[in-house]
Amino acid sequence: MITPDYEYFHYIDRSSTDIEYHNHDFYEIYLFVSGRVTYMIEGKSYRLKPGDILLIHNNELHKPIVEQGEIYERIVLWINPNFLKRQSVENTNLSLCFESSFPGKTNLLRAGPELLGKIRNILSKFENACNSMSYGSNILKDLYLMEFIIYINKAFLESFGDKVEEDVEYDEKINSIINYINKNLNLDLSLDTLAQKFYLSKYHLLREFKKYTGYTIHNYVRQKRLIMAKSLLKEGISVTEVYGRCGFGDYSNFIRAFKNAYGVPPKTYYKSLH
Repeated sequence: MITPDYEYFHYIDRSSTDIEYHNHDFYEIYLFVSGRVTYMIEGKSYRLKPGDILLIHNNELHKPIVEQGEIYERIVLWINPNFLKRQSVENTNLSLCFESSFPGKTNLLRAGPELLGKIRNILSKFENACNSMSYGSNILKDLYLMEFIIYINKAFLESFGDKVEEDVEYDEKINSIINYINKNLNLDLSLDTLAQKFYLSKYHLLREFKKYTGYTIHNYVRQKRLIMAKSLLKEGISVTEVYGRCGFGDYSNFIRAFKNAYGVPPKTYYKSLH
């Protein structure tokens, strides 16, 4: 992000573009307006309907697959996690919709007509304030943003038990492996180890993992370790401790992989922040 707290975009495309898997240092709220889109997030495939909202954590790898033939319109909001933490108060965690974890959780939020109408009305006022130079517009956009985030969290809390499975495709076993990897990045996550732990042949695991995530296991694990390393360095944890906590088997490999991914060695990145 260019600005420190949040950025807002309203895109309308008439031709599809090919986007690779990626992640951000910030949370993303994506509101789908029109088009034919399947959104891939961490091994899950979401077939989107107008009004669908995706809540994407900053450590999640994702990409849209856009079919040609229709206008592709969406609203995207990027939010700094620290901004939401600063704005949160006791008993009102504004990051709840991104950070909550429970069995069966998906990234897809499909609010009912009444609540979706409120959300889109608030978003319209926020967009108008963002584009305005009139008196008080800079304050109003912050107020509308807080109202929008509150209603997103309310929609998230009210969505428990909603059935969206018909538009979410994933493999239970691959999903379990992804969850295991993300919770145990400091451990041995080699193909041999994972295949043995989850009672799969190495060939089948390689094929199915690539099918649902777009990554080989080796590349996925390395990418998630790099994301974790970058996050820990931002928190002020030393390079040597980060190396130990992220599961890189060799220090020189860690330095080289981090530089290849982010353009600078981890120590330089750490010094630029602290």
